[in-house]
Amino acid sequence: MADTNNSPINGKMDGGLEEDSQLAEAKKELDTWKAKVEKAHDVKSRLILEKLEEEEAKSKAQQEMLDCAKNQEECQKEFNESMKAVQDEIQKLGKRKHDLLDKLMTCQAELKAKRTDSAKLKQKFKIYAQIPDTEVKFTCQNKEESDDNSQSIREVFAISQRPTVPLQGGQALITFEEEKVTSQILKIPKCSVSCENTTLAVKPKRITMDPAVKFEIHLDVSKKELKVSNVPPSIPEERMRDRLEMSFSRPSRGGGEVEKVEYDKNTGTGQITFLHPGVAESLALRGRYRVDLDSEVNVQVGPIYKYELRKFQTFCGTPKRTILLDDIEDMEDEEDLQDHLEIHFQKPSNYGGEIESIKYISKGKALQAFFCEDMEDMED
Repeated sequence: MADTNNSPINGKMDGGLEEDSQLAEAKKELDTWKAKVEKAHDVKSRLILEKLEEEEAKSKAQQEMLDCAKNQEECQKEFNESMKAVQDEIQKLGKRKHDLLDKLMTCQAELKAKRTDSAKLKQKFKIYAQIPDTEVKFTCQNKEESDDNSQSIREVFAISQRPTVPLQGGQALITFEEEKVTSQILKIPKCSVSCENTTLAVKPKRITMDPAVKFEIHLDVSKKELKVSNVPPSIPEERMRDRLEMSFSRPSRGGGEVEKVEYDKNTGTGQITFLHPGVAESLALRGRYRVDLDSEVNVQVGPIYKYELRKFQTFCGTPKRTILLDDIEDMEDEEDLQDHLEIHFQKPSNYGGEIESIKYISKGKALQAFFCEDMEDMED
């Protein structure tokens, strides 16, 4: 009976303890959730702050991006303008290059033409004259040059080239005595010349002669200086000068008192200057002289002279009294045809006159006609 009475009290006590335990756990869980909520609020606040910062950074980045896009657009615009300007400049330079190339080609063509003309003029005015060797004998001297104290022998040589005209086969040259006859004949396009069985039509033409020249050569031959060559370099230069001076000072060999000696070992040549004139002249005529080196050696000797070209003149023109007859057919013998030409052009009825000279050559021949120098009978 006692057990039956105690059971409800124990049950009630056990139930109250259980509720207290559950309440404590609930409070504990509530505190945990409160902590979590506070922590969540902190995280939320921090995230909101970070979001605001990120949005601000985003806005700033967007603004920077817009600025960059604007700068890029401006740079692209400037680049396009610069590119267009460069392309325009390239086009201008290309056009200028093309113009310069055209100008260069034109200048090259002009230069080529001028060089051709220059070559022709050089060829035209070149002197082709062979001067033959001529023995000259001097019989006397001018009074001013006969003085023994004169340092050199002076002479002037005047050289004149005779004007020439090339004469081809089937052509004739006629020189009239009067200029008016030449003028009359040149006005006729063709002249009909009667031969024995036929008539020849010949063309009178004016002559242009090749350029000719005239100049003077002033020659000074030293009386006291002698040229020495082919000297063997067997001894030093100083000794060589002494040996040359001693050798050329010997009167027994035709020498004389030496004033100065020059010697070049590299060329083997030298120059001897004598104190008195006359010695160099006589030795130069020999051509060789014996000198004492290590042994006796023959060297070449010769005169020392200076020459100068003066009064160089070129002239060309057309003879006033001479004409050229062209396109002459060989109908007869050369001499007979020349006679027929002379007869025809002597007659005043054919506008002719007195003939001073005439020369005809037949086909297949050629010669050079020389004219006497008469400037009054020439016209430029």
